[in-house]
Amino acid sequence: MDRGYERLSSRTERQNAVFWQKNIQPETGKKGGEDVRMKKNVLVRTNFLVCIVIVIGFVVTSVISYQSNQGIFRKDMESVSRLTSEDIYHQIDSIFTKPINISLTMANDSLLKDFLEGEEQHIGDQEFIDTMRDYLNTYRDKYGYDSVFLASVKTKNYYYYNGFDRILDEEDPENLWFYNFLKQEKDYGIQIDNDQVEGAGNEVTVFINCRITDQDGAAMGVVGVGFRVDSLQSLLQTYEDDFGVNAYLVDESGNVEISGAYTRFEGDRSLFDTCAFSELRDSILGSREGIQDLWYSSKKSDGYVVSRFIENLNWYLIIDNDTTLLNKRLALQLLREILIVAATILLVLITITSVIRRYNKKIIELTVATEKVHQAVFQEATEQLYENIYEIDITHNRAASESTAGYFESLGSPPDIPFDEALRIIAQKQIKEEYREGYIHTFHPERVLEAFESGKENLQYDFMITSDGQTYYWMRITAHIFRWQEDGSVRMLVYRQNIDEQKRHELYMMEQMQRDSLTGLYNKVAAQEHVRQMLEQRPERLYAFFILDIDHFKEVNDQLGHAAGDQVLVEFSRALAGAFEKDAVVGRIGGDEFIGFLAVKDMAAAEEQAEKLLTALRRRTEEGVNITASIGVAVAKGQGTDFETFYKKADFALYKAKKQGRSRYVTTTVD
Repeated sequence: MDRGYERLSSRTERQNAVFWQKNIQPETGKKGGEDVRMKKNVLVRTNFLVCIVIVIGFVVTSVISYQSNQGIFRKDMESVSRLTSEDIYHQIDSIFTKPINISLTMANDSLLKDFLEGEEQHIGDQEFIDTMRDYLNTYRDKYGYDSVFLASVKTKNYYYYNGFDRILDEEDPENLWFYNFLKQEKDYGIQIDNDQVEGAGNEVTVFINCRITDQDGAAMGVVGVGFRVDSLQSLLQTYEDDFGVNAYLVDESGNVEISGAYTRFEGDRSLFDTCAFSELRDSILGSREGIQDLWYSSKKSDGYVVSRFIENLNWYLIIDNDTTLLNKRLALQLLREILIVAATILLVLITITSVIRRYNKKIIELTVATEKVHQAVFQEATEQLYENIYEIDITHNRAASESTAGYFESLGSPPDIPFDEALRIIAQKQIKEEYREGYIHTFHPERVLEAFESGKENLQYDFMITSDGQTYYWMRITAHIFRWQEDGSVRMLVYRQNIDEQKRHELYMMEQMQRDSLTGLYNKVAAQEHVRQMLEQRPERLYAFFILDIDHFKEVNDQLGHAAGDQVLVEFSRALAGAFEKDAVVGRIGGDEFIGFLAVKDMAAAEEQAEKLLTALRRRTEEGVNITASIGVAVAKGQGTDFETFYKKADFALYKAKKQGRSRYVTTTVD
């Protein structure tokens, strides 16, 4: 852009000089008048050409900027969508793994099988029913589920945590789930239905149904647990609100099981019958391996879809990020810029023509003045997009414009300094240390020539820069490489754009993706990754892994409400974070389950930390409820130990602590 405008300006100056030499004198005869008219026409055409070139230059720059911003936007969209999918996947997997395992455990319990075998001999026996009630209620109290149930194949009796509820009549449509499940050859299944038992309020619930079989493999009954579907809806809705996406859980047929505003209980609803990415149905539902990420474009909208199969549920997690509105805004902004420039140029042309007709003798002065106005308008419009634009002659390793040479001179260098030397001076004086090497490597003349010869026409690099030596901000350089036709040299236009606000927002969003929305601690995925990094970086050190569980937390929720429970979690998290050193990893990996991970000198140091935690976490709520924690500690060298090994050992120690009476810790070592 600078190159093109400088060339036109110098050409215009030469034409104006000739015009002044030949025409600023008394006119003599017919020939003199003809010369004047000829020069007028030439001048008009010249200024018209200048205006046209300015328009073309601005349009080209706007298009380049549009394409660059669109590419950045697509990358950001892909990153946010993938991270959102990954986080939701792990949270849902964590939510369902535990109830599935608990249901399978009950299904294989010999006590439960003995109960079903002797059920017919105790029809109507209240003591027998109370035994089953106590069994189911124990699981409900221990794990905090909304429902725990047992259905018998022989008697069709339906038991729940409060006793006997009903007989499952096959003619009743509400009981078809039982008979349909028995027809399937599955160990367990997941069903969304209303909970009809007394006291459940007919709430929509996610049920885990597990088959109970005798030694011959024959079905004896169905047992399982249930939890309210609104917790899953709330999870999906949170991500939809925070990141502007749509999240769906769909079955193998494409029916929506759960979304932020809809559940399967409300009726069958095929996602692919109404969505804009309906043509991707086979691609999404036809793959169960890895992550499917696809861009789509239809008459309805444009966007980006990320799909992942959840094996435990036989459901697909689908994240839809609609980009229609943003694409329209980018296109509209480009159109506005083009129209503004076109209107400006048209106005300038009308003004120039009018002035030429009225002031013949001053036509040259007005032309020069008009060109300066053009240049100022063009420069102002360009600077709205980019902080600076420089031109480099790569072939001859030097600045190719006065503005570029002036920039080198402002740094204390001679204006004719070789470009590669100027690069190092710029890096030393203005660029933050960790970005200097990458900056020099990207734009070194040898690298630029290699890139151009390989077919690349654009280079880009993000880094932090300072203008005062103290305050750094994010800058993006977009370099366009081309061949200069006049001498065949390779040149580079360098566009410098301040992206500090955009970059800091991106970094903030990445940080938020790693945090638990309620407590602000690391979520499970982020905590696991940070532990892995610590083990990888310093495997020779001794580490302590803490698992903490709030004692009787369900009672807090039941007595005080979930709002008070959330407040307890927040205060507990603050105290937990304050009890660890800054270099420790502290995270929330479940409802009331937390972890801490840090390097220790020895086992005594780990036990000292556990004692510190017990004291720091012991508190009393305003309502008079005592809050304590049980802690499991696993200690081992980093070499040969991973997150899962630490977790299993610490979780076993936590189990012992609870069994010994809670509000204590138990330590163990990893073999």
